[in-house]
Amino acid sequence: MSAIAADPDAPGTDRLPVLSPMLQRLAAERATGALMRDRGTLYLADGQVVHAESPATPGIDVLLTTGGTLRHEGWWDAVAQAGAGRRVGRYLVDSGHVPGGALELCHLGALYDAAFFALAPTGTPARFRYGVAHWIGPVRPVPVAAVERETLRRREFLDRIWPDPACDSAPLLRTVHGTDASVPARQRRLLELIDGVRTASDIAQALGRSAFHILVDLRRLAAAGLVEAVRAQPLPAAATPGRITLPEVTADPDIALLRRLRDALEAL
Repeated sequence: MSAIAADPDAPGTDRLPVLSPMLQRLAAERATGALMRDRGTLYLADGQVVHAESPATPGIDVLLTTGGTLRHEGWWDAVAQAGAGRRVGRYLVDSGHVPGGALELCHLGALYDAAFFALAPTGTPARFRYGVAHWIGPVRPVPVAAVERETLRRREFLDRIWPDPACDSAPLLRTVHGTDASVPARQRRLLELIDGVRTASDIAQALGRSAFHILVDLRRLAAAGLVEAVRAQPLPAAATPGRITLPEVTADPDIALLRRLRDALEAL
């Protein structure tokens, strides 16, 4: 029996926002290849998402090895033996390095994590390379609709916790209240890594945890007033017209240059 497609414009039909028209078109075409976006790459096979990567998230290798599921030696053995054939995932299971269920769960976690960032709004055009396959190989394909639905659910969940996304990408600072706050051990580890330089992605890489789960904890800490994003400093005001700034006089020109560089950096 043939299925009847629902009319997306019919009354009562719930329509989700379109995250990537190109991705939906590729799914309809049952395309195979790599969709490269500003913040990550989605790998498709027959129109389904089979893997995803983003510089904002730890890769599946980090998630497997940091969590203790796989030893580093086992990972590199799999890459050496099966990377060229794009069957690393299958090799990990067949060689006994990782149970099949554990690999599938970790792979799905890495896929949804990276897809969340890869599908973030951007003004940069996406590109698709037909025929490209990832070296992890087939694990468990996920329909494009499921990936988009989960991405939207995560966005809404973060906004319910704290609607300001500044902590998602900027360097982070502990507030005065965050220095001695009583928080769960998991969040305490985050606070210990917040130094005014690290971002959420840096913390996720350091801890080997899902970057999205790091965002959840950071938004909760921000809602509690314990952390805040480092705000970009405004550019220094232009010199008053007609006012002449005389260079600093010194006997050593190198020292004068260093002082001017110091002043310029402090003004940023």
